[in-house]
Amino acid sequence: MRVLVVEDDGELAEAIAAGLRLEGMAVDTALDGDAALDRALVNDYDVIVLDRDLPGVHGDEVCAKLAGTVRARILLLTAAGTIADRVAGLGRGADDYLPKPFAFAELIARIRALGRRSHPAVPPVLTAKGVTLDPARRLVTRHGRCLDLGPKELAVLELLMAAGGRAVSAEELLERGWDEMADPFSTAVKVTVSRLRRKLGEPPVIETVAQAGYRI
Repeated sequence: MRVLVVEDDGELAEAIAAGLRLEGMAVDTALDGDAALDRALVNDYDVIVLDRDLPGVHGDEVCAKLAGTVRARILLLTAAGTIADRVAGLGRGADDYLPKPFAFAELIARIRALGRRSHPAVPPVLTAKGVTLDPARRLVTRHGRCLDLGPKELAVLELLMAAGGRAVSAEELLERGWDEMADPFSTAVKVTVSRLRRKLGEPPVIETVAQAGYRI
């Protein structure tokens, strides 16, 4: 899952981003409304965590501009937690609302729920070729054997399994599994797929499709 965190408090933004990365998500950050719009309109995010009280372009305006324009689901954060505030935020196109202060576990749960809604219906637990993947628990097994996967290996596996047999290009895997600092000319995807194949074992699970990418 690729997430954009928009929060004007730099320390809080980095703390949230660090926590989400530990959950296996690819995360970019923006500290104001202008930067949020720039990133959201260029990159394909699954979820945008948007602080409502932003300098420059206000969070409400950012939300209104992005709603219906990008595929990403929008989770609004704000210190104002009245019903009127929540109704106003949702009325501007937000998909969910979380008042500050919040429990990080709840933030994770809401992001994952919104991430599922940003794609065609995908079951919460994915299965294919004897492989079972529970993204919420970050648990992968093959024929009942638990596999120890790194965050990027887990992200690539989830993207391939969710594709339902469709070939996924290396460009799409890089776009959705890495953050904006990833080098588009790197071999990161190829190396990650190679490690993933070794860990998944025999018979092979991931197929290389010439000129198209990878598929399960």
